[in-house]
Amino acid sequence: MQLSVIILNYNVRYFLELCVLSAQKAIQNIEAEIIVIDNNSSDDSCAMMKQRFPHIKLIENTENSGFPKGNNIAVREAKGEYICILNPDTVVAEDTFEKVLAFAKSKSDLGIVGCKLIDGTGNFLPESKRGIPTPWVAFTKIFGLYKFFPKSALFNKYYAQHLGENQTGKVDILVGAFMVMKRELYNQLEGFDENCFMYADDIDLSYRTLLLQKQNYYFPETTVIHYKGESTVKDATYMKHFRDFLNFFYSKHFKQSLFFNLMARLGAFYFSVVKLFQGKPKAKTPPSQYILVSDNETTREKLEAKLQKNVERTISENGKIVFSQTFSNRKNAEIILDANYLDLKEAISFFETHKNKSFTFKLLPMQSNFIIGSNSSNDRGEVINL
Repeated sequence: MQLSVIILNYNVRYFLELCVLSAQKAIQNIEAEIIVIDNNSSDDSCAMMKQRFPHIKLIENTENSGFPKGNNIAVREAKGEYICILNPDTVVAEDTFEKVLAFAKSKSDLGIVGCKLIDGTGNFLPESKRGIPTPWVAFTKIFGLYKFFPKSALFNKYYAQHLGENQTGKVDILVGAFMVMKRELYNQLEGFDENCFMYADDIDLSYRTLLLQKQNYYFPETTVIHYKGESTVKDATYMKHFRDFLNFFYSKHFKQSLFFNLMARLGAFYFSVVKLFQGKPKAKTPPSQYILVSDNETTREKLEAKLQKNVERTISENGKIVFSQTFSNRKNAEIILDANYLDLKEAISFFETHKNKSFTFKLLPMQSNFIIGSNSSNDRGEVINL
């Protein structure tokens, strides 16, 4: 078997359904398996899996064992030569695994492969590729110096800005939302460190891969949606977690850093002050109009009845979605992409092409009765049952 796709779930039933549907399409031409492991969710994730995907292996934990242990349990059941650690709030394209596996097989020094991640608004997630968070690199991250000096080698290491978002190359650290590696390597590393503090697990695994003289790669020739985007404004709680996970990393691999501790505490104070003056976040403005990309008029009528607003319908021709001239000039429109009609690859490409154009996006998963998406990289998104 070529590939085992490992999806660790905790209380994201609808995102899980979309993720499994996308992964299922992406392994159609590969000898592969999907393993879903649930960390004792209180929603109906497991019931959904048994009803909708009875052929897929489901492991039901009786406790929330955390990200590292949960994945380690699942990988022990895997049979693939390669494994993919995949978050449940992701959407892969139909050719994602084929492309990544072809790239992985071309490398003799292969460690871990990551891909290009975007959020639900189509914007690139910089954590797709990162450098080793030494105290200095962490300092440039805490105070946002990488934003002001993106071309400076001194300041741009946290998000590996020596590589463009569309440029394939070697990187040090990859994100746990999407990681492909040989199962043999994962086992040699003894998987994720189950003592890892929150957020440290993927950094630790990536770094330990480098210590084995393996090379990690960022491969942006396929794009994956990751709905849990990184907040653009951090608060003191985030800073505490950030400080704690880096202290874990330093104590394991380096010396404790008094410099970093001091900077992190100053950073926590700084973000507390910023949040104090920032005030309450603005209320979300509901879409002024809805456009459904689909060939199904019945779907349009169902959406219109549920949303209690007019829903226009358009189609795709020659791989491009057709919009009227009047639509292209409108603002605050929500575009609903029907995955029964469009390939997910086409939908993901549409997200990227139309980002930052006052549009929001939702997906209608295959043979499902809900739409799902996120209007901001600062939250998990929303689900509307039809």
